Amino acid sequence: MYTNNDNLDFLPLRDVVFNKLRQEILTGKLKPGERLREIQLADKMGVSRTPIREAIRMLELEGLVRMLPRRGAEVAEITQKDLNDVIEVRTALEQLAIELACKHLKCCGIDVLKDNVLEFEREMSSKDVSKLASIDVRFHDIIFEATDNKRLIQLLNNLREQMYRYRL
Repeated sequence: MYTNNDNLDFLPLRDVVFNKLRQEILTGKLKPGERLREIQLADKMGVSRTPIREAIRMLELEGLVRMLPRRGAEVAEITQKDLNDVIEVRTALEQLAIELACKHLKCCGIDVLKDNVLEFEREMSSKDVSKLASIDVRFHDIIFEATDNKRLIQLLNNLREQMYRYRL
């Protein structure tokens, strides 16, 4: 069985670099406003500047990096507007996910969803935010998987990861 890290061996180098930089931005290791210097990143990751440059362009398309004329790239600042935009898109896609899940969920899937809701309700009194967040993620994962739509799941997971950045 392969783990996610095993799959990285088969990705193009730019995608490996993209995933690494993206995670560092989303987890706050690379801070908003921090410059992304190609040479330093290439040395740190042991790659040429080309995959760094390609990854930075991909990150710019996601809104995680912004390009500054004659200065290069920097991690994009987090604004309230950005957060609202992500919430609007995520809400629309989650509505679609619910519609699709309702068409595909079988009895056992509904039971799993009910069990998750009951677990969430039991844990509400504990005020354990980490535990509640974990249960919430599982709840959404059950719905997402029930859509049977890999592209939708990928988009929703991407938006969830972006939301994580705002929580930091």
